[in-house]
Amino acid sequence: MEENKDIIIITGSSGRIGSRLTERLHERYRVVGFDRRPGNCALHVADCVTVDLADETRVQEALAYVRECYGNRIASVVHLAAYYDFSGQRHPLYDEVNVRGTWRLVRGLRDFKVEQFLFASTMMVHAPTEPGERIHETSPFTTNRDWGYPRSKLEAERLLLSHRGDMPLVVARIASVYDEFCRHPVLARHFQRIYERQLSGHFFAGNPLHGMTYLQQEDLVEALVRVIDRRNDLPRETILLLGEDEPVSYQEIQEEVSRLLLGREEEVQIIPPAVARAGAWIQEHLPTSRETFIKPWMIDHADDHYELDCRRARTLLDWAPQFRLPAMLPNMVSVLMHDPLRWYDENELDPPASLVEEKQAA
Repeated sequence: MEENKDIIIITGSSGRIGSRLTERLHERYRVVGFDRRPGNCALHVADCVTVDLADETRVQEALAYVRECYGNRIASVVHLAAYYDFSGQRHPLYDEVNVRGTWRLVRGLRDFKVEQFLFASTMMVHAPTEPGERIHETSPFTTNRDWGYPRSKLEAERLLLSHRGDMPLVVARIASVYDEFCRHPVLARHFQRIYERQLSGHFFAGNPLHGMTYLQQEDLVEALVRVIDRRNDLPRETILLLGEDEPVSYQEIQEEVSRLLLGREEEVQIIPPAVARAGAWIQEHLPTSRETFIKPWMIDHADDHYELDCRRARTLLDWAPQFRLPAMLPNMVSVLMHDPLRWYDENELDPPASLVEEKQAA
C-alpha cells in the first residue's frame, strides 16, 4: 500500500541520476521529487513538486506540502540538486543554490523527523594527488579557487556538518560519473575532438599519465540505494568516497578511443601550459558558431590526478563497482558510431554540419 511506504525526498529529481534513482526506489518507497522542472520526473512514479532552492518561499511551500500530505517523518532526503558550469566565472548561483539553497532546505527540515540527509558532493573537494597516492575521506581539501563548483560543495559540506542539528548525515563524495552515452562534459568533448579529427585532440598540457577516477551511473545509483536502505545502521555522521578501483589516465583514454574510432592509436603530444593557455584564449575569442569548451583557467588543472581509496564505502555498504571505464569504452564508442546525432544531443553538443546534412539527405 502506498500509504505504508517510507517517504524519500529527492532534490534534482528530473536529472539523469535523480530520475534513475527514483525508478529504483519507487516500488519500496514513496518518492517526492523536488525540482525546478517537475514535469520531467521519472516515469511519473514520483510526486513531483516545483522547487527553486534559490527561493526561500518556494522551499518552505514545498516542505509545507510534504508535511500536509505525508506527515513529519521522512526516511531520507537525497540532495542531488546543484548548479555548475565550466566558465571559470564566480557565478552567484554557486552560493545561492549550492550553499544557501542547502541551508534553506536543512533549516526547513528542522520541523521534521528526518532519518537521514544524504548530500551528493564531489571527490574534487579534495586536493589532487600524484599517481600511487590515494585520496581518503580525511585527505586535504582543495585550494583551487578557479572553479566554483567544488568550492561550493565544500562550503555546503561544512555547513551541514556544523548546522544540521541531530539529523543523521551522509556525505557522498562522488567520482566523475558517466553512462553508455558518456554524458560526462569533459570526457564527451574528448570523444568529440577525436571523432571530428580536431587538431586539438592530439595535444595535452600536462602529464598524460595522470588521470581521473570515474563511476558508471548504475554503480552510483546502486550505492545511493544502499545508503538509503542502511540508514539505520550507518554512523550518524558518515563521509564516503564513491568511485571505481583505479583511475584512468588521459593517455589511456586517448589511445583506446582513437583505436576504436579511427582504427589506430593516436599519440598524445605534450605542449607547455603557457602555449595551451594562449591557444585556449585565442579559441575563446575567435568568432565561431560553436562554443569553445576549454577555457584558459582549465589548463593549470588539466593533469590534476584523482585516485580514490573507497574501502570505507565498500565496508559500510557491501558495495563495489560492477563497471570500469576502460572496459566500457568500446560500448560507449559503439553508441556514438551507431547514432552520432543522438549522441551529440545527449551530450548537449553541437554536431558538425556534415552530420546534419547527412541526416537531412537520408
